[in-house]
Amino acid sequence: MKKIPMKPFTLLLLLSLAAPAIDLPGVSPGDRRRGQSSLSSGKEFLFPGTGFFRKNRDPIPEEQAKEWFITAEAKLDQGEIRKALDLYENFSKRRSNAVLVRKGKKIQIGPEALFRAAILRENKGDWRKAFEHLRLIAEAYTEYNFEKIAESLMRVAERLAREKLPRKWGFVPRFRSGNQDRMRMDQIANLARGPKFAPRALMALAEIAKKDGKEDEAVDALERLVNLYPENYLCEEAYFLLAKIYEGRVSGPSYDQGSTLKALNFYEDYIILYSTSPPRSKHESAEDYQARLAESKIRRSLAEKGRRKMRETLAASKVEVGKFVEKYGKYYMVHWRELGNRPALQFYNEAITTAPESEAARVAERKVAELRGSDEK
Repeated sequence: MKKIPMKPFTLLLLLSLAAPAIDLPGVSPGDRRRGQSSLSSGKEFLFPGTGFFRKNRDPIPEEQAKEWFITAEAKLDQGEIRKALDLYENFSKRRSNAVLVRKGKKIQIGPEALFRAAILRENKGDWRKAFEHLRLIAEAYTEYNFEKIAESLMRVAERLAREKLPRKWGFVPRFRSGNQDRMRMDQIANLARGPKFAPRALMALAEIAKKDGKEDEAVDALERLVNLYPENYLCEEAYFLLAKIYEGRVSGPSYDQGSTLKALNFYEDYIILYSTSPPRSKHESAEDYQARLAESKIRRSLAEKGRRKMRETLAASKVEVGKFVEKYGKYYMVHWRELGNRPALQFYNEAITTAPESEAARVAERKVAELRGSDEK
């Protein structure tokens, strides 16, 4: 029988027709490996995995996880901290769903091992590594004791941002990174969405950003704080800091007054909303509360001065605009003959209303008297 040569096009056509009958494994991002538990499947991407040529991100076998954990405890009891830490940190590479039961109490081996590794790292002065272990627990083991993890995250992040960093191996200096400090606080604010930790993280983020000269990041953090957690006691300080930041951007009466208006609005909001300090929070110690009362008293006094200064700047700006309109308005204003001195008078009157006790108001009053006198002639 003579073979009929098959053209490439015909071959492709036959393959396409046969394709529906071929059972191919799913390869979409949402497909899960067979036999993988629903608890771990969505979290494996958080772990770097093990292996050189091919990364293995499958959960650690239960018996292997228990052996590592128990051996690490024994090494720690024997004072072999380095070996115990190495065993605990095996759980930072792959997830573990293993559970150990002791005296009727269940221990989640994966997050518990990482938490102990974080504590050991913190005690050794490696706070950055400790933070990474804690963050991994918060992201990968959402069923673990989050209150304990969030408190530890906040403590380590504040130490990294504010305390002198311990030397590595006792002699190699560690250098602070403002960008990393801000990123850590932002991560806590996103992970710990609630009134206990997120406001503290956002306030710390704003303080670090302000110290590093990143005012836009500070403003963003403070605005998130007052918008997302308006009942939190830290909003009192947040309003004041927002006003101070915008006041620092004011260049004087001869320039754009956008920052002046924003600073003035925040000062006025602060004075109206916080005529008395917010009550003590259940998350606040008695000592911290008393310190906050003393600080808020100082802030209220400074807010009154800041509001007065912003009003005076705004009034002086209106006087300058009034003088300009009075002198040059006829060159660019339509119907300037019919309008006469009314546009200039409007700015002078606004200056008087904005800051009645200011020197700019006295100048505006004299200009109003002069213009009205000339109109009567």
